[in-house]
Amino acid sequence: MEWLTVISLIVIGVVLIIVEIIFVPGTTVVGIIGGILAAVGVIFSFNYFGDTVGWITLGSTALLSGGMFYWSLRTGAWNRFSLKSTMTGRVNEIDTTSLKVGEEGKAVSALRPMGKAELGGKFLEVTTLGGYIETGTRIKIVRVSSNQIVVEPVI
Repeated sequence: MEWLTVISLIVIGVVLIIVEIIFVPGTTVVGIIGGILAAVGVIFSFNYFGDTVGWITLGSTALLSGGMFYWSLRTGAWNRFSLKSTMTGRVNEIDTTSLKVGEEGKAVSALRPMGKAELGGKFLEVTTLGGYIETGTRIKIVRVSSNQIVVEPVI
């Protein structure tokens, strides 16, 4: 039972450290928890089995961890998990000079306070003055600034 505890703590600790390095870099919480678990596993091996087995466990854990890190990063084993695509789109890449204050359109999605609307035959991201506008409601442009189109319902 003691070996199961020691091995489990060390394996879970090393896995958390790998997760920190590869998947969640910069948070440090996962890596710190992993380091603590691995250290506790080594300390338990000292307490349960004595100094000789403790030192052997510490050395083998360090060698195996270093070897795993080297192998995984050197062979590109983690490449299948990495993001390879980039986003190229932007919000409202339009010529805002074609839109005029007072121009009317229709809310294509619920605007709470942001959503999509059809204005001048184009589907655009719009913002309300803070209120909620149902889908299908007639709207008009109140303000156009850089990449923000502010609308309100037509009364």
